Amino acid sequence: MYVVNQIYEKYENMNIILYTLLFTALSSHMNDSQSLKTNAALDEKVKKFLAEHKGQWFDMNVPAADGQLLYDLIIKGKYKNALEIGTSTGHSGVWIAWALSKTGGKLITIEIDPNRHKTALENFKDAGLSDYIDARLADAHELVKELDGPFDFIFSDADKDWYKQYFVDLAPKLVVGGCFAAHNVSPQRSGNGQAEFYEYIRKLENFQTTVNTGGAGMSISYKNGE
Repeated sequence: MYVVNQIYEKYENMNIILYTLLFTALSSHMNDSQSLKTNAALDEKVKKFLAEHKGQWFDMNVPAADGQLLYDLIIKGKYKNALEIGTSTGHSGVWIAWALSKTGGKLITIEIDPNRHKTALENFKDAGLSDYIDARLADAHELVKELDGPFDFIFSDADKDWYKQYFVDLAPKLVVGGCFAAHNVSPQRSGNGQAEFYEYIRKLENFQTTVNTGGAGMSISYKNGE
């Protein structure tokens, strides 16, 4: 009888542990979900905007697959302080800002061309995302050096020959755990600014870099230490 009671107590304790682990996992999932803001009206407006402009993003904008990737990276990391170098007419900015509307964050985006900047502002307004974007008309070569940060998400999609310099200027302003993504980057590219940047960043011990090839190619680098 003593042995039977021991066995019973053993399995009872195991059940308590299993239930505790399950409850902890469910609570964590619920907290993660609750930490994201919901705005059904804004979601519908952004979806409608993107649907109406599908296939119209020709002026150095990212393809939709890369826009979705940017959105997913921000949601997954719950990033709030984002910087984009190279607004163009705003396609990537819409995806980034849409994600930030759920995490409670905001985007600083930089564009040097006045016409593209003006069009981007109109697009941000039409998508209902102006409140989540600080769009600046400036030379990123100069402005990125002046920005204080810190940032937890950075997207580089401007002049490719300056990719490495953008990274050098901004890496100290990126928090540990933050993400630095760069567009049009592929291990197969050689003899250009993207290749120089990729070879540089993939060798850094405090960054872990992978490349997503689902769209136009994007390097994704997570900072794991100073």
